[in-house]
Amino acid sequence: MQIGFVLFPNVTQLDFTGPLQMLHRVPGATTHILARTLDPVPSDCGLGLVPTGTFADAPTLDMICVPGGFGVGAAIRDDETLAFVRAAGQSARYVTSVCTGAFLLGAAGLLRGRRATTHWAYHHLLPLVGAIPQRGRVVRDGNVFTGGGVTAGIDFGLTVAAELASPQAAQRIQLTTEYDPEPPFAAGSPDRAPVEVSDELKAFFAVRTAEFKNEISAALAAA
Repeated sequence: MQIGFVLFPNVTQLDFTGPLQMLHRVPGATTHILARTLDPVPSDCGLGLVPTGTFADAPTLDMICVPGGFGVGAAIRDDETLAFVRAAGQSARYVTSVCTGAFLLGAAGLLRGRRATTHWAYHHLLPLVGAIPQRGRVVRDGNVFTGGGVTAGIDFGLTVAAELASPQAAQRIQLTTEYDPEPPFAAGSPDRAPVEVSDELKAFFAVRTAEFKNEISAALAAA
């Protein structure tokens, strides 16, 4: 099982490292961290991420995983990145994303008519790339798995691990990594967060999603 993670500048590192930590433990799996070059890729939190291979020398992938982040808009406008995602996704057994990585999959034509999810603030924009929005930490439609925002990537990784190996294997991975979350606040969803917190974040993301919508629309129009 050859699993390829796609990196691009300003990626959200946990979108990538959460699933990576789960999926590299799947028996028989080999993970590849892929980017345009072998240079460290800057994440959204200052952590440089080191690729293990380039798009040009990537092996044939059984699974492609695209994380999200504020760099997605630029990644969609990058011909080399978009072409790699399209080609790898068309031949892969599993096509997957976490957070706003769904929009890179969608821009590559891999989500047309598929049910998908993404970060809650961007969920309503999924039809722009032909996807059918469905709420959930992890949404499956055939061979397409999409995860919600950031930390949902861990749930996504375990869900895919169960598919690739077995539920028992996924549970062993969960126990090994002691994934037993007990968050200190019930504020992980806009439906449960305090109103003042939710309203503040909705106002912040309203500006960002408007910009992102324009980025996506412009990129699709130019394609």
